[in-house]
Amino acid sequence: MPELSRFYNIVVKMIFKDDSQHHKPHVHVYYNEYEASVGLDGELLAGNIPVKQLKLVLAWLAIHEDELYSAWNKAVQGIPFEKIEPLR
Repeated sequence: MPELSRFYNIVVKMIFKDDSQHHKPHVHVYYNEYEASVGLDGELLAGNIPVKQLKLVLAWLAIHEDELYSAWNKAVQGIPFEKIEPLR
């Protein structure tokens, strides 16, 4: 599962050809023992993550929307994508 970004101990990943379970563009988010799938539109699809970290992820998703959709389009085709700049 390729890593898209890492910031504030949050790891954001995107899986190749991962469009069957949630049927919408999304990322997988990891923070300590928490795991969640979050739509690129900000919808929490599965799992859980503390509210503070979810808000950081949502801000990052909004800032990098175009890059994320580009990465998603590549990922569902099995094409490698570039890492995206973390929050600072």
